[in-house]
Amino acid sequence: MQNAAGSLYGLAYGDALGKPTEFEDYAAIVARYGPAGPTELTGDPALVTDDTQMALAVGESLLAAPEISPDVLEPLLREAFLAWAQSPDNNRAPGMTCLRACGALAEGGPWQRATQASSKGCGANMRVTPVGLIPGLTDDQRSGAAQLQAALTHGHPTGLAASELTAYACWFLRGGLAPDDLLATLRDRCDQQRTIYRSDWLGDLWQQPGMDSPEGFIARGWDECAAALDRVSAALAKGDFAGDPCLATGAGWIAEEALATALYCYLISPDEPVAVLGRGAASSGDSDSIACLAGAFAGAARGLAAWPAAWQHRIEYADRLARLAAAWD
Repeated sequence: MQNAAGSLYGLAYGDALGKPTEFEDYAAIVARYGPAGPTELTGDPALVTDDTQMALAVGESLLAAPEISPDVLEPLLREAFLAWAQSPDNNRAPGMTCLRACGALAEGGPWQRATQASSKGCGANMRVTPVGLIPGLTDDQRSGAAQLQAALTHGHPTGLAASELTAYACWFLRGGLAPDDLLATLRDRCDQQRTIYRSDWLGDLWQQPGMDSPEGFIARGWDECAAALDRVSAALAKGDFAGDPCLATGAGWIAEEALATALYCYLISPDEPVAVLGRGAASSGDSDSIACLAGAFAGAARGLAAWPAAWQHRIEYADRLARLAAAWD
């Protein structure tokens, strides 16, 4: 089914469709595209944003790593993030948290001193889906890598937990988990992981103002993510899916809301992947991040066949997406 390819391309397609709607209000989006939102790629190639660029940076770091361990992966991620920050293609309204953290990472000190400790922006998890697609990892490796790639720039515990959940959503769906079971499975993971602080991966990151233990630090993140998942369950239970999805589960500028609203957009109609992209892009909040995550979920479940075949050669960075897909499918 080429599930890794489906997820990687789905992320990029959602990003491209959400790019022109990111800073528009819902009424303006509907007036331009209709209530279904944008569902056709435009441009040749169809341009993406920093979401796809940074997902590629994470994916290529994983591919380059001879083993997935903190000592090996951290310098590769740092190098890839700095290359992105300095690239002339980094002209897609990148997040200020990522830029500030990359500036500090460039100084060469410990990443724990460079991260933006108070930020749980969606930049933590918009790029993490490759961690959920690479096969053969242990639970500690997948969780640790998901949290580490977030923590290099976003040091808030909710960014770490949301990133792990985002990666695992892709992993579970790739493995055949039914979409109807996804929310409950992720919610159970919040409870199971609530006080597990991965010190091998995070070091002393937990030592922030107001925190008296590593367990208390990470529990805050899992609790906020659990509450966000509960909002998704409540919104789906209402059964009225018309209108701006951000009104149901959040605008997506912060990590747990990006995850929640992407899940909501996906789970409304998991068997209609292109409709999932349009719904995510037709949102008043961080449309590109919402649509890219929703697309990653849909593609992880349904594979490359989820998407129009012609899109594969029209998306920006098609060669880099194909290289990662070939390695992991």
